[in-house]
Amino acid sequence: MQDIKKTIGNNLRYIRFQKGLSQEKFYEQFNLNPKYLASIERGEINMGVEFLANLAIALEVPITELILEDTKKKITKRRVDQKRNLSK
Repeated sequence: MQDIKKTIGNNLRYIRFQKGLSQEKFYEQFNLNPKYLASIERGEINMGVEFLANLAIALEVPITELILEDTKKKITKRRVDQKRNLSK
């Protein structure tokens, strides 16, 4: 089983990518510190339940989407703008 912080980070990155949000747009839209967001996505931050719930609300997903490990959630491209270019 993967570390829960890494699972949350991977899920956050995956959901953000699927919604077409770059890190920059996400932290601007939801008033997050960019370094803090990057640390969460790398699995370095042990956040509180309240923050996690607010993150799920901001992403409009159930909190379980952030905390449950799903090996199918893989990002094949590194950047959101690459995804947009592929869909044009």
